[in-house]
Amino acid sequence: MFTVEEFSDRCPYCGETILLMIDTSAGSRHYIEDCAVCCRPIQVLVSVDLEGDWQVQLKHENDV
Repeated sequence: MFTVEEFSDRCPYCGETILLMIDTSAGSRHYIEDCAVCCRPIQVLVSVDLEGDWQVQLKHENDV
């Protein structure tokens, strides 16, 4: 089942609110997406637990 959720947060670079579409059916993962405002690369970390609850963290490109 393909499930997409809207997620909004502030860009870790410019601080502007950005909207991301998160595919929660793909499970936990990590990818890079450019900020729609400042175009800087953001690490997107998606965590999905066994119950299907999900969380997203946005980090600077070089954060560990």
